[in-house]
Amino acid sequence: MKLVIAIIKPSRLEEVRQALNSLDIHGMTVTEVKGYGRQKGHSEIYRGTEYAVHFLPKLKIEIAVDDPVSDAVTTAICESAQTGRIGDGKIFVVDLEAVTRIRTGETGAAAL
Repeated sequence: MKLVIAIIKPSRLEEVRQALNSLDIHGMTVTEVKGYGRQKGHSEIYRGTEYAVHFLPKLKIEIAVDDPVSDAVTTAICESAQTGRIGDGKIFVVDLEAVTRIRTGETGAAAL
């Protein structure tokens, strides 16, 4: 099993959700996060005063999937979240040692 972690722009969430639904991936966790990469933030003007914004709003999506599906999930997220501009995000895929569904006690792929 794999844990796919994607950091994306908030405006791309609906496109990513639809792409994952087309792969029959229906469970995900979405968290509002802040960060920066090569963008290193930007400047904003508020009431005539310029402010440096170092941490930009992003969304972190976490999806537990079976091994054979992880490449398709990564491709779907990449294609649907891509805008072609800096700050589109990153995708991390890590091994998932165990999963247990709390309600039923199911483990492994059955718990996904």
